[in-house]
Amino acid sequence: MAGLLMLVVGLTGGIGSGKTAVSDRFAQHGVPVIDTDLIARELVEPGQPALVDIVTEFGSNCLDDDGRLHRARLRERVFADPAGRRRLEAILHPRIRAVTRERVAALTAISYCLVVIPLLAETGMTALLDRVLVVDAPEAEQIRRVMARDRIDAVQARAILAAQARRDARLALADDILENDGDFMALDRQVAALHRRYSALATHQIKTDDPG
Repeated sequence: MAGLLMLVVGLTGGIGSGKTAVSDRFAQHGVPVIDTDLIARELVEPGQPALVDIVTEFGSNCLDDDGRLHRARLRERVFADPAGRRRLEAILHPRIRAVTRERVAALTAISYCLVVIPLLAETGMTALLDRVLVVDAPEAEQIRRVMARDRIDAVQARAILAAQARRDARLALADDILENDGDFMALDRQVAALHRRYSALATHQIKTDDPG
């Protein structure tokens, strides 16, 4: 990321690929993790400008009885309406990018950080990153995980997958690919190896950029 000595690694992957399992393991190695999904949730808390803009654009029906964003209702609405999804993205994505930049810039005394961007291929946030790690999983495993997590059927799970960027589009962005087929021990080994690689790359980057 321009102007920063630390290495910024973007983590992405399709729904149900296991991004959280991977980012949690990096965190166990002491790596700071910035999750853009969590940032998005913060941005739509009551009183936040993004929520005001969403209500203006989509109406008060997208709120629950407590005045909070009714995520399922809004998701169902924009899922069936590509133009509506683009309007929602225009409200959220610039704000997410700005907050992500601020949080990366606020980190000090570290060699590298991980930024989780589930929709990296869709949002074009690669300019924030030095390197991209794609978590990949068999489609059948993705569908199984999404069905279990969201309590939906296979038809709904496949529809969600189909609405995201194609697998080959994500892989085309990858500097590194982590295969997550459900073998936790193999996942631990892959994350540990990547942590060593990123730490070494970050050390090299710092030495290269050091004017002394």
